[in-house]
Amino acid sequence: MRRMIVLSALSIALLESAALLAQAQQPPPAPPAVISFFVAENSNQTGNLGGLAGADQMCQTQAQALGGANAARTWRAYLSQEQRGNTPRVNARDRIGPGPWFNVKGVLVASNVADLHGDQQRDRNNMQKANVLDAKGNVIPGVERPQGTQNEHDILTGSDAAGRAFVDGLDHTCGNWTQDGVSLPQANPNFPAERARAMLGHSDRSGGGNVSWNSTHMSQGCSKAALNATGGTGRFYCFATN
Repeated sequence: MRRMIVLSALSIALLESAALLAQAQQPPPAPPAVISFFVAENSNQTGNLGGLAGADQMCQTQAQALGGANAARTWRAYLSQEQRGNTPRVNARDRIGPGPWFNVKGVLVASNVADLHGDQQRDRNNMQKANVLDAKGNVIPGVERPQGTQNEHDILTGSDAAGRAFVDGLDHTCGNWTQDGVSLPQANPNFPAERARAMLGHSDRSGGGNVSWNSTHMSQGCSKAALNATGGTGRFYCFATN
């Protein structure tokens, strides 16, 4: 009887070990089938994204890691462009398709452009800290983060709260996402250099009186040091248009 009990216990242990081994060898869970929104990383952490085209390509490249149909989608950076010379004005809200948009965990962040921007009702979206994730599903470090780490909640948008480019003649887009300094190139040496800055949103909807996800405050400049000091690393939102 004792021998049978020992053998039974050994058999159970072997079965449990086999089950654990099989579980360990299984591939990680596949991401949700529908992914259409994430926060992009910016490796140089400046406002120079190579213009709208360069920012779009960064979204597209990072979407490749999502795999499957998500990589084949058309991705656009949520960035506005100001009219300067022959460069036309472009509104961020007009670049991202009709929606709906889901994060990498399958959570709906907004059903359409109007809900995303609160055209009819403010905050009729899920643009909150827990849902505004990067392409790997990580929450963006914000106001509440480990001590000694960089705050990354400032998100480049160049847009007003309605998702449109500014028309006040000041720079809100780091020279339409081509500059990484504190001033724009002087078109006329007889005039003072124009300050290069960017309008920012807060991914965690925290910090200061205005907690907008897309239009909270201006950056100190467009360099890495200026963006870091303001509270960000040059991240921006990416949306799939289809």
